[in-house]
Amino acid sequence: MTYYGGKELAAAFRTVRGNTIKIAEEIPDNKYSFQPTADVRPVGKLLVHIAVGPTFATFIHQNKIDDLMKVNFGELMGKISAEEAKPRSKAEIVQFLKTEGEKFAAFLEGLPEPFLAERVKMPPQADPPTKSRFEMLLSPKEHEMHHRAQLMLVERMVGIVPHLTRQAQERMAAQAQR
Repeated sequence: MTYYGGKELAAAFRTVRGNTIKIAEEIPDNKYSFQPTADVRPVGKLLVHIAVGPTFATFIHQNKIDDLMKVNFGELMGKISAEEAKPRSKAEIVQFLKTEGEKFAAFLEGLPEPFLAERVKMPPQADPPTKSRFEMLLSPKEHEMHHRAQLMLVERMVGIVPHLTRQAQERMAAQAQR
């Protein structure tokens, strides 16, 4: 018996995606083209990148691929890149984050423990040589949290105090008043 299965994966992912959506909503339209450096995606493109982040994992696990050498990475990444390249307004990006996030969370929610325990063979020279589906399905959330940290720094750069910081400040102020 485990304490963290498909339902917990889905709930954790929904929390992370909800925080990403909050950031996407708070950053003004005119800052979606903001690019901190030439080597970093602009805000809007980063948000779309986050939205399509689970695509790889969904493809692998919906198709029950047990060996990553069976995947045509060029074709798969080409499809993902084409989706990322589509022009979108702020409203469309926020909606895309919502729909893609819920689609992935719903997929996670229905995964049984035996499926999550299955091992997937990694490419040659990978260490470790196999990973559980569970471990692989944590990756989209970790990937999103990495990029969300970038977005929180961008928020600071454009004069916005991130909502998670504001919430912590409110809790501390309420505690100080008690």
